[in-house]
Amino acid sequence: MASYNFPETTLRSFTNNVFLKMGCSAEHAMLATDVLIRSDLRGIDSHGVARLNGYVRLWEKKRINTSPDIRIVHETPSTATIDGDSGLGLVVAPFAMKVAIEKAEKVGSGWVSVRNSNHFGIAGYHALMAVERDMIGFAMTNASPLVAPTFSVERMLGTNPMCYAFPAGKYPPVIVDMATSAAANGKLEIAQRAHKSVPGGWIQDSKGAISEDPHELKNGGSLLPLGSDRDHGSHKGFGLSATVDILSAVLSGANYGPWAPPFVAFLEPPSDPVGQGLGHFLGAMRVDGFRPVDEFKSHLDNWIERFKSARPVSGDQQVIIPGEPELIAEKERKVTGIPIVESVVNDLNELALKFGIKQLKIAP
Repeated sequence: MASYNFPETTLRSFTNNVFLKMGCSAEHAMLATDVLIRSDLRGIDSHGVARLNGYVRLWEKKRINTSPDIRIVHETPSTATIDGDSGLGLVVAPFAMKVAIEKAEKVGSGWVSVRNSNHFGIAGYHALMAVERDMIGFAMTNASPLVAPTFSVERMLGTNPMCYAFPAGKYPPVIVDMATSAAANGKLEIAQRAHKSVPGGWIQDSKGAISEDPHELKNGGSLLPLGSDRDHGSHKGFGLSATVDILSAVLSGANYGPWAPPFVAFLEPPSDPVGQGLGHFLGAMRVDGFRPVDEFKSHLDNWIERFKSARPVSGDQQVIIPGEPELIAEKERKVTGIPIVESVVNDLNELALKFGIKQLKIAP
């Protein structure tokens, strides 16, 4: 499928206008836009502007409140629970991380569990907010159930991403940002648009057989946990996903497991909710709560250098530090533009017609 490059500024303006038309304040529209565009810049195309249409559809179904009263409903000096008032997770999660950072500044660490929210974009965006303050950042969220636990064919968990971000010195931060499933659902969507199959081990059919069909979820199949099957450690992926679900939702009062509401608007949320909306968990720890910041950064730089120099399997390979591919993509896309596949361009231009804003033009 054809792909077209758009300048970052063009996509920012377009996306910001859509959020404004949805009724977001100028501040919230700019923030939500930044989360999506940073995802595209970092090469995580599945969570960037390709998701914009999904947020609009949820708003049209009145499942997203674009004027939320985001508030702390319970707190201690180092912890808080936040109610997102059905707001955009793109806005609710940064609010929660700010609270975590403020608490960390006062007492060394801050931990915030969130309920009544929606899809929050890439976890890395929120974790990096702490890194900017010489803190270690944590961000995770539960999601709509698409993943079957080990030994099951029933969708019980989301792709439930988790991110840990560490500030370095002369090098970029180390950012471990990953789904706890074998692959994120967004990668299936990318394969669908490209009319390609997916690797074995990502997905199973309704009877539990491994499938390479990216449309398998529509036929009753499910994503697999990280590890794919028991022999390759899927119980570990299941355990990581369960951890995210419990911290994000059971702890906060959000819907957990199979009760988590779906991102797609054509599916209704479960009729017997056990909580409110989706849940997130965010944290910030001051590095100087453990050792001087400069010492830590110097040693993390040393860690990075040693791992980069590890003996490769073959001459053309090298250890990739977590977060490195995203950094490379961001540097390149800042210059060459953000590639958007034709089907997503069409979706975005349909939004432009809906809201009466300027369409994206494909350069000849």
